[in-house]
Amino acid sequence: MGGGAFTRAGVVTTLLVIAKQPVPGRVKTRLVPPYSFEQAAVLAEAALADTLRAALASPACRRVLVLDGRPGPWVPDGFEIVPQVAGGLDERLAAAFAAVSGPALLIGMDTPQITPDLLTVAWDGVDAWFGPAVDGGFWALGLREPDPELLRGVPMSTPATGAVQRARLCAAGLRVSDLPVLRDVDTAVDAAAVARLAPQTRFAACVRDLAPVIASPPWRSAP
Repeated sequence: MGGGAFTRAGVVTTLLVIAKQPVPGRVKTRLVPPYSFEQAAVLAEAALADTLRAALASPACRRVLVLDGRPGPWVPDGFEIVPQVAGGLDERLAAAFAAVSGPALLIGMDTPQITPDLLTVAWDGVDAWFGPAVDGGFWALGLREPDPELLRGVPMSTPATGAVQRARLCAAGLRVSDLPVLRDVDTAVDAAAVARLAPQTRFAACVRDLAPVIASPPWRSAP
């Protein structure tokens, strides 16, 4: 990657973060067990805070939090907040892109290890940016010209989601550039692995703080 959010042609990027309010029982339920629902929500809030911090430090011209739920003190200044629409994840992602004009990069709240550098994309010769995830999904999707139809109907939360989404971009004739593969935090093993990769994050600090209070610390057996 290179060139920052501004290209030679002066094109700028909107950064979209799609997220859920970190409410126990509604977020990161696959962390349970060994974590409790309350602890999973603590980890979700930390992951979201890290994500928003990285987004705030990126050179985007506009930052939008597309939120399911109510904002809390974990939302820093500098973000517009818009509610998620009803429907499946494909519809919610499509609606997020439909709400903006011009180049946009969308990320979720599951990769607290992201950095401003990862979110700094240029659009010279690129129509779409694609960030694949280890589990077969994707952690980032950027479109030079947002088109909601590129997302509608893509099966979400399956091992083939990323492949289907990327194939959809290519079938539309878009020039696709790939971002690095990242690991989403879905399970306790994921949480341990990501905490090791990004030890200075708030998320990693929460993983360490919760270590004494869960029955079987997953980082002892994480690959």
